[in-house]
Amino acid sequence: MALLVQKFGGTSVGNIDKIKAVAKKIKQFRQQDNNIVVVVSAMTGETNRLIEMAETMQKRPTPRELDVLLSTGEQTTIALLAMALNEIDCSAISFTGHQVKIETDNSHNKARITDIDAEKITAQIDQGKVVIVAGFQGADQDGNITTLGRGGSDTTAVAIAAALKADECQIYTDVDGVYTTDPRIEPAAKRLNEITFEEMLEMASLGSKVLQIRSVEFAGKYNVPLRVLSTFVDGPGTLITLEESEMEAPVVSGIAFSKDEAKITVLGVPDTPGIAYKIIGPVSEKNIEVDMIIQNMSKDDYADFTFTVHRNDYDKAMEIVKETAERLGAREIYGDTKIVKISLVGVGMRSHAGVASKMFETFSKEGINIQMISTSEIKISVVVQEKYLELGVRTLHSAFKLDK
Repeated sequence: MALLVQKFGGTSVGNIDKIKAVAKKIKQFRQQDNNIVVVVSAMTGETNRLIEMAETMQKRPTPRELDVLLSTGEQTTIALLAMALNEIDCSAISFTGHQVKIETDNSHNKARITDIDAEKITAQIDQGKVVIVAGFQGADQDGNITTLGRGGSDTTAVAIAAALKADECQIYTDVDGVYTTDPRIEPAAKRLNEITFEEMLEMASLGSKVLQIRSVEFAGKYNVPLRVLSTFVDGPGTLITLEESEMEAPVVSGIAFSKDEAKITVLGVPDTPGIAYKIIGPVSEKNIEVDMIIQNMSKDDYADFTFTVHRNDYDKAMEIVKETAERLGAREIYGDTKIVKISLVGVGMRSHAGVASKMFETFSKEGINIQMISTSEIKISVVVQEKYLELGVRTLHSAFKLDK
């Protein structure tokens, strides 16, 4: 008998009718001789509604009390789903994160799971019940309710699957798998049957919103087979595993992109040891994540420095860099918020040369100027003007035959 951990997101349990439909789907799996543990999110829009309520009480809600409030969203869903299952003669029981002892650190609103006591879940499975667990939440060592941050239900599901040594962790969402790129940008995008954890981690970090990054990290660390499926359309979905099963992995598996980029350039700073830290350090100290970085040295011992940040952090970062640049005696500083990042991802890049040159040639033919480049073993990222996003993605998708 297989043990499956199934996670249903907010769109899957968005209203009463959808919860009843999910209950029928779960019952079908149970009747196929599977033991089932279900992790659910709050209903669509519920978390935002709770946050808005909190902000009417406090401009900056106390983190501990916000967690107490936000955890009720998932608590509502687990109870309703358990009722729906019991109504159709599929024995079920619901638990909050605290009840099944999902232990976290004490970082309210962005806690990390430290341990799971699977005993209570296992005992209920042995009694033949479907166990429903609230995603996105746990409790610290002092018993305070904590939440895991946006998308945390994915991480809850993977962590429970790891603790139970489940045969598979299935993430049900509103898409039927992981695609070579966003089908809204490139209609010829294909669903991938399989992708490695490494590739999925890159895709998630580079802009693909199918899975939360921490859940992929967790699954890779504990080798939990992870499958992305659609709640609304039957199909095999995409399996995310440790190794590519095919004899030879494709050179490029997918194209990710991020629209939320901004670039800051500092011209004419003294090219002395530690200059990079003097520019980036104050930005990082304000919890602003710096992504791609380029430093050029000129002949007169002055350097030009360019880096990217999330667009939401641009104004704050620019303010910090202006102060630093003035102190360093920089010649000029300017920014650009009309840029995007496009990335090729594939484990096959390790054994194939020429991927970068093909990417550059493709863009050259289309008149797309590349402003910044970043590479790793399995990815190549470039920054281009925002207006070239769709053209860039489509031409790369065709050039690397991802539609075949």
